[in-house]
Amino acid sequence: MKILSIDTASDICGVSILEDENLICNLDSNTGRTHSENLMPMVENAFSKSNLSLKDIDLLVCDKGPGSFTGIRIGVATVMAFHDSFDIPYIGISSLEALAYNTRNVVKNNSYVCSIIDCKNDNCYFALYENKDGIFEELIEPQAESIESLLSILDSYCKDSIEDFENAAITFVGDGSKIYKGKIQDYFSNAMFVDDGMNDLNSYSLGLAGLVHYNENIDIGDVLPLYLKKPQAQRLLEEKEKTESNK
Repeated sequence: MKILSIDTASDICGVSILEDENLICNLDSNTGRTHSENLMPMVENAFSKSNLSLKDIDLLVCDKGPGSFTGIRIGVATVMAFHDSFDIPYIGISSLEALAYNTRNVVKNNSYVCSIIDCKNDNCYFALYENKDGIFEELIEPQAESIESLLSILDSYCKDSIEDFENAAITFVGDGSKIYKGKIQDYFSNAMFVDDGMNDLNSYSLGLAGLVHYNENIDIGDVLPLYLKKPQAQRLLEEKEKTESNK
């Protein structure tokens, strides 16, 4: 199965082509340009390098968030356009699950991965997964919380639901795991952290997650954006309206 994987949820714009789990071509970069300018040339470049075209693709995968509101819309719209043109099956994968797949060759079977994406002002997106023979099963669904609430929720879940958690391994991944490493270690003496290069979103891990969903028949045809927070412009407007109504 040939997979075209597109990740536009962060500052990194990524395109990968996979043959099942094998990487054929990977173009992930932070060029400083907007994804609307960068994505299609990268897709064309990936096809040129791999001597393939959209007609050869069996599955489309995109990052549905959380992350950049504009970036997510660009990736989702592109995958939907490709689907409409060539009737290719498509899947949307959360950024947090894609990050968990970054650790696939690092964490042991039956161990735990917490993905954390920083969203500024001590707030984060996070989710918890368990590695089951290379498939990351969701234990805590993606949500937006302050870092303090995140750690409290995670601590309570682990103590209540994970047998012998004191001796269990939990690996943290994502830019939030770097930013809040000290606070995480204060809560979890058994916390483990990945190498710095594994904390970024990448289109290859996204494609791996998409392949798992396809093989397990999970969320086929689902690319609805996963917005865990309202856009900043909407939040500011609501705050302004609330202030004016209280005058």
